[in-house]
Amino acid sequence: MSETDKNKNIFQGLVRDGSFKWLFSRKSTFEEEFEQLGRKVIAELSPVANVVVGRCSRVLDVSMDALKECFDKEASDPIKHPKCYARNFLEYCCFRALALSGQSVGQLSNKNFRRLSFDMMLAWDTPAASNQTPLKVEIESTVSMQAFSRIAPAAPIIADVITCAALFEVLTAGADGHLSFNRYDKYLSALVRAIKNMKSHSDTSHLPTTQSGRKERVLDLDGTLTTKAVVEHKGMSIWPGRLTLTDHGLYFETHRVVAYDKPKVYDFTDDLKHSIKADLTGPLGARLFDKALTYKSTSLSEPVVLEFPEMMGHSRRDYWLAIIQEIISVHDFIRKFKLSGTEKEEVLSKAILSILRLQAVNDTLTSTHLQPDLLLMFNVCDQLPGGDLILETLASRISSQRIEQTAKIGMHSISSSTFLSNLGFMSNDAIESKLLVGELVVGDFNCIEKAVSVSRSSLKRVESAQATVNGVKVEGIDTNLAVMKELFNPIIELVKKILSLESWDDPMTSFFFCIASSYIILRGRVGFSVALLLLFTALFLVITRCYNRGKPIVNLKVTVPPSMNTMEQLLAVQNAICQVEEVVQDGNIFLLKIRALFLSGLPQATDKIVVILVALAMIIAFIPAKFLVLLIFLEIFTRNSPLRKADTERCTRRLRDWWFSIPAAPVFLIKGKDDKKNK
Repeated sequence: MSETDKNKNIFQGLVRDGSFKWLFSRKSTFEEEFEQLGRKVIAELSPVANVVVGRCSRVLDVSMDALKECFDKEASDPIKHPKCYARNFLEYCCFRALALSGQSVGQLSNKNFRRLSFDMMLAWDTPAASNQTPLKVEIESTVSMQAFSRIAPAAPIIADVITCAALFEVLTAGADGHLSFNRYDKYLSALVRAIKNMKSHSDTSHLPTTQSGRKERVLDLDGTLTTKAVVEHKGMSIWPGRLTLTDHGLYFETHRVVAYDKPKVYDFTDDLKHSIKADLTGPLGARLFDKALTYKSTSLSEPVVLEFPEMMGHSRRDYWLAIIQEIISVHDFIRKFKLSGTEKEEVLSKAILSILRLQAVNDTLTSTHLQPDLLLMFNVCDQLPGGDLILETLASRISSQRIEQTAKIGMHSISSSTFLSNLGFMSNDAIESKLLVGELVVGDFNCIEKAVSVSRSSLKRVESAQATVNGVKVEGIDTNLAVMKELFNPIIELVKKILSLESWDDPMTSFFFCIASSYIILRGRVGFSVALLLLFTALFLVITRCYNRGKPIVNLKVTVPPSMNTMEQLLAVQNAICQVEEVVQDGNIFLLKIRALFLSGLPQATDKIVVILVALAMIIAFIPAKFLVLLIFLEIFTRNSPLRKADTERCTRRLRDWWFSIPAAPVFLIKGKDDKKNK
């Protein structure tokens, strides 16, 4: 027996005798499990990864060696490369274990499952044998966003690929971007409560049966308590009631003395141009409180306004706005890609699981300012740059309807619809298999993850650009006008230069410009000149880009006008409104005079218009286009030249006198009826 074996036997004997009980008691569960593995450890894996793979083997009822042999047989050479072998093998084991665990009801309530899923993320951060870290990681250790985004979507109820980054940010708010087991465990506990709460709403007897006879799943219910009423606004009247959202539509039941009226049905399955947005409400039609939403569709004669009263803020309204929009968006997605059967069921299941996760987050982090739509996958795709590409990829993935369990990647996964069915929710369509389309690929990103990654990168650029936009916003009408004037200064100077040429302030320059422009028009080189101007502009941009590479943009210097008090600002606004009113009046007078000419309000003037129109028609019919353009240019550009200035002033005066002599067509104002409902 070697010296090492003797020492090992002596150590084990001391442990059995209790001589090192004080030391043994301080060992963590990780250390105990690692010691129990003995010679079964896999050399390529870190201690934490070995422990996790050992747990996965027990879940799958397969030995660690058999798992390794299966992976080595199924994986391609790039996946088995030494640099990534440990992490890819760990992913393979985790995905299979999570998929199998997902087929059992009540997995989220299982403490072992919660601990295992979290430890999978810990192991993912340090998978290789070179990552030798202490095994006492049960309390103080945290996981990164990369680990959460990779492991959590393997269990559809915990996260999905599209919103997992936003979910991680919410769960780690105030924790420096690292997720602790305590927060993770609270989130899973809240998920369990959300599932139970949704199941408690499964009774749909109070809802009318649809024409198709489908069975709907109730996603949420509100307005059953007097302290949390939902109020419908009709004109000046308000009606409290109960609001129900299902996976196919919205129902509102007006509350009477002892019962509810027949539900009003707003079905989202038909293409009725559904739209929903936040709105303001208040007493007597005043728009004071930002706690309502407005729903519109082509089947409604007037919008539906629902208010969610609460003491502070409007988080309750925002939550309902988000989940209603999610169901509207998912049915838009189904219609756009013509999904049906199990494909439709899979998409609806993804939306339902998103809503469950949002309900859990609301329950866990009540004090956190949350944007509900960031955790709902179809809402997020509507907002993300390139979100339409993500949805197209998702539709293609779902439509394939095959299980990704090939010899190349050894993929084992569970679909959202299968998971929802296992939770006990009724399904509209029979699910033929418990393993449908997988959404994760060992050692690589699948098409959806790649689309999300590209979209997230674009989002960072958009957010960075938006930050600069927010930084340059200034307050005050006068200050904004000063900034706008400074920005338009180059264009203003260019216009001034053109007007100077047209006014013949410098006769020699105007003469040469007139000759050059006439030559370009006669030779038919107008298009060539425009193209040349665009090329010079592009060349200027290239030179500027090369010269300013790496340099910050030069600040725009604006002279701030003298500050105005509130009264001065109100007077300035009133003055601007008066000026706009004068412009509108002048426009109306012009149009009324044109109307009078066409209706022969002044026969002599109408006769002149007839002669002018006939002459213009003959000119346009018989003179080539380039000569017409030349004549128009010369008429406009030479009217202020020394030779024509006197004649131009005389003709302008005669034209003005003629225009003033034309009467305006009469206008008769009729007072409209007041359509407001005063109930």
